[in-house]
Amino acid sequence: MLTPAEADEMLGLVRGMTERGELTVLMISHKFHEVTKFTDAVTVLRRGKVAGSGLVKDLTTRDMAAMMIGDVKLAELDTRLPVPSDARPILVVSDIKAPDRTGLKMIDIGNLTVHAGEIVGIAGISGNGQKELAEVLAGQRPPDAGSITVKGALYGATRQETRINNVRFIPEEPLNNACAPKMTVTENLAFRTFDVKKQGGDALWLDMKSMRRRAASLISDFKVKTASHSSPISSLSGGNVQRAVLARELTGDVDLLIVSNPCFGLDFSAVAEIRARIMKALQFRYRSAAPVRGSR
Repeated sequence: MLTPAEADEMLGLVRGMTERGELTVLMISHKFHEVTKFTDAVTVLRRGKVAGSGLVKDLTTRDMAAMMIGDVKLAELDTRLPVPSDARPILVVSDIKAPDRTGLKMIDIGNLTVHAGEIVGIAGISGNGQKELAEVLAGQRPPDAGSITVKGALYGATRQETRINNVRFIPEEPLNNACAPKMTVTENLAFRTFDVKKQGGDALWLDMKSMRRRAASLISDFKVKTASHSSPISSLSGGNVQRAVLARELTGDVDLLIVSNPCFGLDFSAVAEIRARIMKALQFRYRSAAPVRGSR
């Protein structure tokens, strides 16, 4: 969770120790910057087997990428559609105050508005309130003051409100925050729909046959690698847990998507695919947008 500058400083100190003969280091990383700047030799693993190795000075990042994923074409982002100037506000956060993770300080969000078709990014060093804000929007952290409206109506992040307003949430660390780890992939993929009939209305009984059929379709569409749809979701790799959560949250109508560090800890191939999936969902939902307001 270090900033790039802090990571460079720490790895630079370790590198200095190796140059003085004080230490020998085996570093495990999927970040090209760290490998090319701080290591002498590299060995690449793919699916549990050695895919290649060599001296870092003799290899390019393209060489290492080919070892990591083979000749796979990375997903590309679609051209960003401009947002119309009259796009309606979807999410409005006003004067929200909530305790931070220590309980000693408060986060204070004065005013935040997100319009239809707009991507609003919130940036900052970890620990400065981003996670708490995401938890407030997801209903995991009750605010002490302020209000949240979605499509003009007060929003408390209840299951009914998220369903009516087509709100979806992809949190940081999805295995812990968006999954039941010991439940199956099928069951986790059904969290949004298990209690709703196809024709609408509340379902009284679980339709396991439909749940399995839907899970198989999502697993195929989103390329989720799992031994079986009956496997516990905790048995999947981090990237595949992320794909499974993405499949669940992006399927169906989505008017507001709250995403927190969706690519944290993933390799560059998974990062490219997940970003492309999110952009594709946005473009599909607001493909008729006309020019003017940009993303921010």
